[in-house]
Amino acid sequence: MNNGEQRRLNGEAEEDEDEDDANNGGLAAWERAYADERSWESLQEDESGLLQPIDNQTLKHAQYRRRLRAASTARIQKGLIRYLYIVIDLSKAAAEMDFRPSRMGVVAKHVEAFIREFFYQNPLSQVGLVTIKDGVAHCLTDLGGSPNSHVQALMGKLECSGDSSLQNALDLVHGYLEQIPSYGHREVLILYSALSTCDPGDIMETIQKCKKSKIRCSVIGLSAEIFICKHLCQETGGLYYIALDEPHLRELILEHAPPPPAIADFAIANLIKMGFPQRAVEGSVAICSCHKEAKVGGGYTCPRCKARVCDLPTECRICGLTLISSPHLARSYHHLFPIVPFDEVSLSLLIDQQNKFPRACFGCQQSLLNPGNKPSLRVACPKCKHHFCLDCDIYIHESLHNCPGCEGARHSKIPNSNKG
Repeated sequence: MNNGEQRRLNGEAEEDEDEDDANNGGLAAWERAYADERSWESLQEDESGLLQPIDNQTLKHAQYRRRLRAASTARIQKGLIRYLYIVIDLSKAAAEMDFRPSRMGVVAKHVEAFIREFFYQNPLSQVGLVTIKDGVAHCLTDLGGSPNSHVQALMGKLECSGDSSLQNALDLVHGYLEQIPSYGHREVLILYSALSTCDPGDIMETIQKCKKSKIRCSVIGLSAEIFICKHLCQETGGLYYIALDEPHLRELILEHAPPPPAIADFAIANLIKMGFPQRAVEGSVAICSCHKEAKVGGGYTCPRCKARVCDLPTECRICGLTLISSPHLARSYHHLFPIVPFDEVSLSLLIDQQNKFPRACFGCQQSLLNPGNKPSLRVACPKCKHHFCLDCDIYIHESLHNCPGCEGARHSKIPNSNKG
């Protein structure tokens, strides 16, 4: 009787385990941990020992201000016209699932966000995509200024196979970037998943060729540190980091969006001939020099040779003239004269002199007080002394590039000066 009861209990336990596996979709234990989103990691203890959710907005603001202070420590000349090739490792190592759902999926998602942010911050620059699979490097897209064309080409080629060859990728991008004019800043960003490289020759010679051509190579690894990648970055003046998790990977990729410091040989001031093409008349039919096919309406007409191009900025395929628009030139201005970082107002000073400071943000007019009229974190412009919330601080420095308080004070002085 005991044996029968034990068999019945064992059978019920096996049924419960089968039900749990069915509910979890047959996931392994480590996959269920990701499926549960590890919700306990979003909690922290306060001073009294009670659990409360982590203030992700404050953490994001702290990371942003750390990057902002590092970027504004000194007034240095930056390269505004950049030619960047993004090399994506699509070998079999990119199919690993230590990132969710896989390394390839995570990299593709963040590369799309990076491309759009890159063109927003670098309107005069161009990007190209290169993939590595089966030991061969493939040029997915040529250098161009259309983010949509790059994203569409990348999403249509997400397949992993074979080994990775770092030398073939460097040889390919070196052949393209070597033809870039001297005023252009040549860069390569490699997103590397493999732990080895299968090269047909001496990769050290290829690294020296890149160094001689002043190509700045940076690598973001998704597995572990590799000597050859570190050596490549040291020789060419690039950055080498290993992504710890998906948020860290996103942060590392977006760090390459702002213009880097200019190389000494490229920092010499020189004049660049550019053309400002006009928008083509709707309904007109012309052969596009980019795709070499007839298109109706849209596009732009080169002012020198009257050739049709699809997107700006670009170089005319017929006469080689650099084609841009005036908004592109205006949006590059804030890199030359960036807005100074705002100063954080200490909480102790806010508590002691609470009545002397404003209660609302100067930008969005939202309250700067927490429940119970307790002061929250805020920043102040060192010039106009107006106070702003954390969201407005990020918006002003990343998107607006002008302090509303300083601009308001400057415009208020103009009518008075005219009256005098």
